[in-house]
Amino acid sequence: MLHGKVLVAQGGGPTAVINQSMTGVVLEARKFRNVDLVYGGYHGVRGIINEDFLDLTQETSHNLEMVADTPSSALGSTRDKPDLKYCQEVFKVLQAHGIAYFFYIGGNDSSDTVRIVSEEARKAGYPLRCIHIPKTIDNDLVHNDHTPGFPSAARFVAQSFMGANLDNAALPGVYLAVVMGRHAGFLTAASALGKKFPDDGPHLIYLPERTFKVDSFLSDVKATQEKYGRCVIAVSEGIHDESGNPIITQLAQEIEKDAHGNIQLSGTGALADLLCQEIKGKLGIKRVRGDTFGYLQRSFVGCVSDVDQREAREVGEKAVQFAMWGQQDGSVTIHRTGFYSVDYKLMPLDMVAGKTRVMEDEFIAANGTDVTDAFRLYLRPLLGKGMPDAFRLRGNRVPKLLGR
Repeated sequence: MLHGKVLVAQGGGPTAVINQSMTGVVLEARKFRNVDLVYGGYHGVRGIINEDFLDLTQETSHNLEMVADTPSSALGSTRDKPDLKYCQEVFKVLQAHGIAYFFYIGGNDSSDTVRIVSEEARKAGYPLRCIHIPKTIDNDLVHNDHTPGFPSAARFVAQSFMGANLDNAALPGVYLAVVMGRHAGFLTAASALGKKFPDDGPHLIYLPERTFKVDSFLSDVKATQEKYGRCVIAVSEGIHDESGNPIITQLAQEIEKDAHGNIQLSGTGALADLLCQEIKGKLGIKRVRGDTFGYLQRSFVGCVSDVDQREAREVGEKAVQFAMWGQQDGSVTIHRTGFYSVDYKLMPLDMVAGKTRVMEDEFIAANGTDVTDAFRLYLRPLLGKGMPDAFRLRGNRVPKLLGR
């Protein structure tokens, strides 16, 4: 067991439960006598390089618990994507401050950062335990049944489409919403959990795991509109053509890119607007509305899965236990057991780092515009207790007297 300081940081997009993981690390680490102090890197690896640390040893347990129940990243985050040189600078800071345990909560890029820092410490002969703690609403970390943050975001998406469907049923038309998910469609697929009756929306679901064809899309919308007199559509921001090019590049005149050079898919609302224009212009449907959920799905207050909260706390706690009692660096992973319970394992970093999981074929309906019952059974226990329900009048019509 190493002796020294603990450093925990949060990276990538915030979630509704990432502070549970941070709190789990802090409270569990403070139980061990070999831990001198517990630091928090303010704004992820960027804060580490700048030596911008918070002394979390001085936080009261009560305040930590209050923060744990608060969405978003209490330590701040960063979109920096560290390369070898960047990670070498991170390692220098950890070494200078006597850090013995490094915990980084994040997704694919964060796991790769932990891997590189771990390798640098090993090459230098410096005793450092490096543990990656999973987090991502995209649910795209390999070797995980699911990832903390996804269940709460999925709950938000399901409830949002439930509400949008009710609105659309009252005032029929076409409603389309773009959901996050560049490569994996799990979050968009969660929209299906808002359905209660066979004619409820979303009637069409488009995922990045399947090729998107604009002509087929328009045919689907037209057929649904004719069948139900309305159409509710869930679209992943990552939909692409047969060549893998994002659909937005076909429809938009100007393309925005983010700090990493990736095409901006849904942050501007452009994809929803462009698809709505296609529907209006080529199908002649007048009442067409488009939304982009954007940041709303990540840290929405009051729409948090209790299952997600519990597991996010536990992956933080288990990370510390693996670090203290184990002999290797790694990434904490979640594994489903029984009808619904989970177990945690520590996987080698190179088995998780930089890899992307996508939705399995068994979760996607054969027509490519819906999900299967297998996906519904997979997601339902993750959404937690108290999922709202929607009801409708039985529709006992009164006979017309004037024949109108």
